[in-house]
Amino acid sequence: MTQLSIVSTMYRSAPYVKEFYERTKKVLNTLDIQDYEFILVNDGSPDDSLREAVNLHEQDKRVKVIELSRNFGHHKAIMTGLSHAIGEHIFLIDMDLEEPPELLEEFWLEMRKAENQDIDVVFGVQKTRKGGWLERWSGDLFYKVFNLMADNAKIPKNFLTVRLMKQNYVRELEKFKGNNFIFAPVCSLAGFNQKEIEVAKKSSSKTSYSFFKRYNLLVQAILSYSTAPLYFIFYFGMLIAFLAFIFGLSIVFNKIFLGTSVDGWASIMVSIWFIGGAMISFLGVTAIYISKIFLETRGHPFSVIRKIWK
Repeated sequence: MTQLSIVSTMYRSAPYVKEFYERTKKVLNTLDIQDYEFILVNDGSPDDSLREAVNLHEQDKRVKVIELSRNFGHHKAIMTGLSHAIGEHIFLIDMDLEEPPELLEEFWLEMRKAENQDIDVVFGVQKTRKGGWLERWSGDLFYKVFNLMADNAKIPKNFLTVRLMKQNYVRELEKFKGNNFIFAPVCSLAGFNQKEIEVAKKSSSKTSYSFFKRYNLLVQAILSYSTAPLYFIFYFGMLIAFLAFIFGLSIVFNKIFLGTSVDGWASIMVSIWFIGGAMISFLGVTAIYISKIFLETRGHPFSVIRKIWK
Protein backbone atom coordinates (compact mmCIF):
# COMPACT_ATOMS: atom_id res chain seq x y z
CA MET A 1 0.00 0.00 0.00
CA THR A 2 1.23 3.51 -0.83
CA GLN A 3 2.28 5.42 2.27
CA LEU A 4 0.74 8.79 1.31
CA SER A 5 -1.64 10.18 -1.31
CA ILE A 6 -1.79 13.92 -2.00
CA VAL A 7 -5.17 14.88 -3.50
CA SER A 8 -6.01 18.25 -5.01
CA THR A 9 -8.51 19.67 -7.49
CA MET A 10 -7.89 22.08 -10.34
CA TYR A 11 -10.08 24.91 -11.56
CA ARG A 12 -8.29 27.93 -13.01
CA SER A 13 -5.20 26.54 -11.31
CA ALA A 14 -2.66 26.78 -14.13
CA PRO A 15 -0.48 29.42 -12.35
CA TYR A 16 -0.19 27.23 -9.25
CA VAL A 17 0.27 23.65 -10.50
CA LYS A 18 4.06 23.61 -10.79
CA GLU A 19 4.71 25.55 -7.57
CA PHE A 20 2.23 23.37 -5.69
CA TYR A 21 4.03 20.22 -6.85
CA GLU A 22 7.52 21.52 -6.08
CA ARG A 23 6.66 22.82 -2.61
CA THR A 24 4.88 19.60 -1.71
CA LYS A 25 7.84 17.54 -2.93
CA LYS A 26 10.13 19.50 -0.61
CA VAL A 27 7.93 18.60 2.34
CA LEU A 28 7.94 14.93 1.30
CA ASN A 29 11.73 14.99 1.20
CA THR A 30 11.86 16.64 4.61
CA LEU A 31 9.62 13.94 6.06
CA ASP A 32 11.58 11.25 4.18
CA ILE A 33 8.43 9.91 2.55
CA GLN A 34 9.44 8.02 -0.60
CA ASP A 35 6.27 6.04 -1.30
CA TYR A 36 3.67 8.59 -2.38
CA GLU A 37 1.33 9.63 -5.17
CA PHE A 38 -0.22 12.87 -6.38
CA ILE A 39 -3.83 12.78 -7.58
CA LEU A 40 -4.81 15.94 -9.43
CA VAL A 41 -8.43 16.25 -10.54
CA ASN A 42 -9.22 18.67 -13.36
CA ASP A 43 -12.75 19.90 -12.68
CA GLY A 44 -13.49 21.17 -16.18
CA SER A 45 -11.02 24.03 -15.82
CA PRO A 46 -11.15 26.46 -18.78
CA ASP A 47 -7.46 27.38 -18.53
CA ASP A 48 -4.27 25.32 -19.00
CA SER A 49 -4.51 23.49 -15.66
CA LEU A 50 -4.89 20.11 -17.34
CA ARG A 51 -1.89 20.62 -19.63
CA GLU A 52 0.29 21.73 -16.72
CA ALA A 53 -0.73 18.65 -14.71
CA VAL A 54 -0.14 16.27 -17.63
CA ASN A 55 3.35 17.79 -18.08
CA LEU A 56 4.06 16.89 -14.46
CA HIS A 57 2.77 13.37 -15.08
CA GLU A 58 5.17 12.96 -17.99
CA GLN A 59 8.05 13.97 -15.70
CA ASP A 60 6.92 12.01 -12.65
CA LYS A 61 4.70 8.93 -13.03
CA ARG A 62 3.68 9.24 -9.39
CA VAL A 63 1.54 12.16 -10.51
CA LYS A 64 -1.88 10.84 -11.57
CA VAL A 65 -4.22 13.17 -13.42
CA ILE A 66 -7.99 12.71 -13.60
CA GLU A 67 -9.88 14.75 -16.18
CA LEU A 68 -13.61 15.17 -15.52
CA SER A 69 -15.84 15.51 -18.57
CA ARG A 70 -17.09 18.92 -17.38
CA ASN A 71 -17.24 21.08 -14.28
CA PHE A 72 -19.03 19.09 -11.56
CA GLY A 73 -18.12 21.42 -8.69
CA HIS A 74 -15.39 21.53 -6.09
CA HIS A 75 -16.95 19.07 -3.63
CA LYS A 76 -17.64 16.34 -6.17
CA ALA A 77 -14.18 16.77 -7.68
CA ILE A 78 -12.71 16.29 -4.21
CA MET A 79 -14.58 13.04 -3.69
CA THR A 80 -13.58 11.81 -7.15
CA GLY A 81 -9.94 12.32 -6.23
CA LEU A 82 -10.33 10.69 -2.83
CA SER A 83 -12.01 7.65 -4.37
CA HIS A 84 -8.86 7.03 -6.45
CA ALA A 85 -6.41 7.53 -3.57
CA ILE A 86 -4.73 4.33 -2.37
CA GLY A 87 -2.47 5.79 0.30
CA GLU A 88 -2.43 4.62 3.90
CA HIS A 89 -2.77 8.33 4.69
CA ILE A 90 -4.41 10.87 2.38
CA PHE A 91 -3.60 14.58 2.38
CA LEU A 92 -6.31 16.78 0.85
CA ILE A 93 -5.55 20.40 0.03
CA ASP A 94 -6.69 23.05 -2.45
CA MET A 95 -4.18 23.96 -5.14
CA ASP A 96 -4.54 27.76 -4.97
CA LEU A 97 -1.75 27.91 -2.33
CA GLU A 98 -3.93 29.85 0.10
CA GLU A 99 -3.50 26.81 2.32
CA PRO A 100 0.30 26.30 2.06
CA PRO A 101 1.48 22.79 1.09
CA GLU A 102 3.92 23.02 4.00
CA LEU A 103 0.96 22.25 6.26
CA LEU A 104 1.54 18.60 5.32
CA GLU A 105 4.55 18.50 7.63
CA GLU A 106 2.64 20.01 10.55
CA PHE A 107 -0.35 17.71 10.05
CA TRP A 108 1.85 14.63 9.59
CA LEU A 109 3.82 15.28 12.78
CA GLU A 110 0.62 16.07 14.69
CA MET A 111 -0.95 12.78 13.66
CA ARG A 112 2.20 10.89 14.58
CA LYS A 113 2.30 12.67 17.94
CA ALA A 114 -1.33 11.76 18.60
CA GLU A 115 -0.98 8.06 17.72
CA ASN A 116 -1.79 7.08 21.30
CA GLN A 117 -5.10 8.99 20.91
CA ASP A 118 -5.95 7.03 17.75
CA ILE A 119 -6.64 10.19 15.69
CA ASP A 120 -8.16 9.49 12.27
CA VAL A 121 -8.24 13.03 10.87
CA VAL A 122 -6.24 16.20 11.39
CA PHE A 123 -7.94 19.17 9.73
CA GLY A 124 -7.46 22.93 9.53
CA VAL A 125 -9.58 25.84 10.71
CA GLN A 126 -8.81 29.49 10.00
CA LYS A 127 -7.45 31.59 12.83
CA THR A 128 -9.14 34.66 11.39
CA ARG A 129 -11.50 34.73 8.43
CA LYS A 130 -10.10 36.77 5.59
CA GLY A 131 -11.93 39.49 3.65
CA GLY A 132 -14.08 42.51 4.46
CA TRP A 133 -16.78 42.79 7.08
CA LEU A 134 -19.51 41.42 4.78
CA GLU A 135 -17.45 38.33 3.89
CA ARG A 136 -16.56 37.68 7.54
CA TRP A 137 -20.11 38.33 8.73
CA SER A 138 -21.72 36.12 6.08
CA GLY A 139 -19.19 33.37 6.83
CA ASP A 140 -19.96 33.47 10.55
CA LEU A 141 -23.68 33.51 9.79
CA PHE A 142 -23.32 30.42 7.61
CA TYR A 143 -21.84 28.33 10.43
CA LYS A 144 -24.25 29.61 13.09
CA VAL A 145 -27.40 29.03 11.04
CA PHE A 146 -26.30 25.66 9.68
CA ASN A 147 -25.26 24.31 13.08
CA LEU A 148 -28.53 25.56 14.56
CA MET A 149 -30.58 23.77 11.90
CA ALA A 150 -28.46 20.67 11.30
CA ASP A 151 -29.56 17.31 12.69
CA ASN A 152 -26.16 15.73 13.39
CA ALA A 153 -23.66 17.34 11.02
CA LYS A 154 -22.15 20.20 13.04
CA ILE A 155 -19.45 22.10 11.14
CA PRO A 156 -16.51 23.63 13.07
CA LYS A 157 -16.34 27.41 12.64
CA ASN A 158 -14.01 28.56 9.83
CA PHE A 159 -13.68 24.97 8.59
CA LEU A 160 -11.04 24.43 5.87
CA THR A 161 -10.66 21.79 3.18
CA VAL A 162 -7.05 20.97 4.07
CA ARG A 163 -6.78 17.73 6.08
CA LEU A 164 -4.72 14.60 6.63
CA MET A 165 -6.86 11.46 6.84
CA LYS A 166 -6.43 7.77 7.39
CA GLN A 167 -7.63 5.54 4.57
CA ASN A 168 -10.44 3.87 6.53
CA TYR A 169 -11.98 7.30 7.19
CA VAL A 170 -11.83 8.20 3.49
CA ARG A 171 -13.43 4.90 2.48
CA GLU A 172 -16.37 5.77 4.76
CA LEU A 173 -16.63 9.26 3.24
CA GLU A 174 -17.09 7.64 -0.16
CA LYS A 175 -20.39 6.12 0.98
CA PHE A 176 -21.96 9.60 1.15
CA LYS A 177 -22.28 10.02 -2.61
CA GLY A 178 -25.23 11.78 -4.18
CA ASN A 179 -26.29 14.72 -6.31
CA ASN A 180 -26.77 16.83 -3.17
CA PHE A 181 -23.26 16.17 -1.84
CA ILE A 182 -21.61 18.91 0.25
CA PHE A 183 -18.20 18.15 1.70
CA ALA A 184 -18.21 19.90 5.09
CA PRO A 185 -21.34 18.29 6.61
CA VAL A 186 -20.27 14.85 5.37
CA CYS A 187 -16.91 15.16 7.12
CA SER A 188 -18.82 15.67 10.36
CA LEU A 189 -21.45 13.01 9.70
CA ALA A 190 -18.76 10.38 9.13
CA GLY A 191 -17.67 10.70 12.75
CA PHE A 192 -14.29 9.16 13.75
CA ASN A 193 -11.71 10.87 15.98
CA GLN A 194 -10.87 14.24 14.48
CA LYS A 195 -8.49 16.95 15.65
CA GLU A 196 -8.48 20.54 14.45
CA ILE A 197 -5.44 22.76 14.01
CA GLU A 198 -5.55 26.53 13.56
CA VAL A 199 -4.22 27.58 10.17
CA ALA A 200 -3.42 31.04 8.83
CA LYS A 201 -4.31 31.41 5.16
CA LYS A 202 -1.49 33.00 3.19
CA SER A 203 -3.63 34.92 0.69
CA SER A 204 -5.95 37.83 1.27
CA SER A 205 -7.47 37.64 -2.22
CA LYS A 206 -11.19 37.99 -2.65
CA THR A 207 -13.14 34.78 -2.14
CA SER A 208 -14.96 33.16 -5.07
CA TYR A 209 -17.92 32.61 -2.74
CA SER A 210 -20.01 35.77 -2.91
CA PHE A 211 -22.71 36.50 -0.34
CA PHE A 212 -25.37 35.08 -2.65
CA LYS A 213 -23.32 31.94 -3.43
CA ARG A 214 -22.75 31.41 0.27
CA TYR A 215 -26.47 31.96 0.92
CA ASN A 216 -27.35 29.40 -1.76
CA LEU A 217 -24.82 26.93 -0.31
CA LEU A 218 -26.36 27.42 3.14
CA VAL A 219 -29.85 26.67 1.81
CA GLN A 220 -28.62 23.61 -0.06
CA ALA A 221 -26.66 22.36 2.95
CA ILE A 222 -29.60 22.75 5.34
CA LEU A 223 -32.11 21.14 3.00
CA SER A 224 -29.69 18.30 2.14
CA TYR A 225 -28.57 17.43 5.66
CA SER A 226 -31.37 18.57 7.94
CA THR A 227 -35.06 17.84 8.47
CA ALA A 228 -35.46 20.88 10.72
CA PRO A 229 -37.31 23.00 8.09
CA LEU A 230 -39.98 20.31 7.74
CA TYR A 231 -40.48 20.15 11.50
CA PHE A 232 -40.60 23.96 11.61
CA ILE A 233 -43.36 23.97 8.99
CA PHE A 234 -45.34 21.42 10.99
CA TYR A 235 -45.06 23.25 14.30
CA PHE A 236 -45.66 26.65 12.73
CA GLY A 237 -48.83 25.31 11.10
CA MET A 238 -49.95 23.94 14.46
CA LEU A 239 -49.30 27.33 16.07
CA ILE A 240 -51.32 29.16 13.40
CA ALA A 241 -54.19 26.69 13.81
CA PHE A 242 -54.09 27.10 17.60
CA LEU A 243 -54.09 30.91 17.40
CA ALA A 244 -56.93 30.83 14.86
CA PHE A 245 -58.91 28.55 17.18
CA ILE A 246 -58.38 30.91 20.16
CA PHE A 247 -59.33 33.91 18.03
CA GLY A 248 -62.47 32.13 16.87
CA LEU A 249 -63.43 31.35 20.46
CA SER A 250 -62.95 35.00 21.42
CA ILE A 251 -65.26 36.12 18.59
CA VAL A 252 -67.96 33.69 19.72
CA PHE A 253 -67.52 34.73 23.37
CA ASN A 254 -67.73 38.45 22.53
CA LYS A 255 -70.82 37.90 20.36
CA ILE A 256 -72.77 35.75 22.86
CA PHE A 257 -71.78 37.26 26.22
CA LEU A 258 -70.76 40.83 25.37
CA GLY A 259 -72.91 41.48 22.33
CA THR A 260 -69.99 42.83 20.29
CA SER A 261 -68.52 41.75 16.96
CA VAL A 262 -65.19 42.28 15.18
CA ASP A 263 -65.45 44.84 12.37
CA GLY A 264 -63.02 45.97 9.66
CA TRP A 265 -61.42 44.40 6.62
CA ALA A 266 -57.79 45.40 7.32
CA SER A 267 -57.21 42.65 9.90
CA ILE A 268 -58.78 40.11 7.58
CA MET A 269 -56.57 41.14 4.65
CA VAL A 270 -53.44 41.09 6.80
CA SER A 271 -54.32 37.59 7.98
CA ILE A 272 -55.00 36.41 4.42
CA TRP A 273 -51.70 37.82 3.12
CA PHE A 274 -49.76 36.40 6.07
CA ILE A 275 -51.23 32.92 5.79
CA GLY A 276 -50.93 32.99 2.00
CA GLY A 277 -47.27 34.00 2.11
CA ALA A 278 -46.50 31.37 4.74
CA MET A 279 -48.23 28.67 2.70
CA ILE A 280 -46.35 29.59 -0.47
CA SER A 281 -42.96 29.57 1.30
CA PHE A 282 -43.73 26.27 3.02
CA LEU A 283 -44.81 24.69 -0.24
CA GLY A 284 -41.52 25.93 -1.71
CA VAL A 285 -39.49 24.25 1.03
CA THR A 286 -41.43 21.02 0.57
CA ALA A 287 -40.93 21.23 -3.20
CA ILE A 288 -37.16 21.57 -2.75
CA TYR A 289 -37.09 18.43 -0.60
CA ILE A 290 -39.13 16.58 -3.23
CA SER A 291 -36.78 17.81 -5.99
CA LYS A 292 -33.79 16.46 -4.07
CA ILE A 293 -35.50 13.09 -3.77
CA PHE A 294 -36.12 13.19 -7.52
CA LEU A 295 -32.46 13.97 -8.26
CA GLU A 296 -31.28 11.10 -6.08
CA THR A 297 -33.68 8.54 -7.57
CA ARG A 298 -32.54 9.29 -11.13
CA GLY A 299 -29.33 7.44 -10.37
CA HIS A 300 -27.05 9.78 -12.30
CA PRO A 301 -23.32 9.24 -11.66
CA PHE A 302 -21.52 11.26 -9.02
CA SER A 303 -19.11 12.60 -11.64
CA VAL A 304 -17.98 11.55 -15.11
CA ILE A 305 -14.31 10.90 -15.84
CA ARG A 306 -13.14 11.64 -19.38
CA LYS A 307 -9.58 10.37 -19.04
CA ILE A 308 -7.03 9.27 -16.45
CA TRP A 309 -3.25 9.59 -16.73
CA LYS A 310 -1.66 7.07 -14.38
